[in-house]
Amino acid sequence: MFLRFTIRKKNGKEHRYYSLVENRRVSSGRVVQRPVLYLGEINDSQQEAWRKTIEIFEEGKTVHPRSLYLEWCKDRSLRIKKFSS
Repeated sequence: MFLRFTIRKKNGKEHRYYSLVENRRVSSGRVVQRPVLYLGEINDSQQEAWRKTIEIFEEGKTVHPRSLYLEWCKDRSLRIKKFSS
């Protein structure tokens, strides 16, 4: 997986719109790029965070998005409880 961007000019300004893309081998043997997630216009820190997330997925290949989401929820709930008490 990797980040791909397209450039669009609006009102004289250049805008970059990002997508998360994966390479897939189809039955004919060709490799095609499949957009997994459209991210839109993201800032530099968000872009870096997505690159790190992609590295985690590529290293383990057994890491599931659900487990990362649950970890995020668990961390977030701890912070919410911490502030509410």
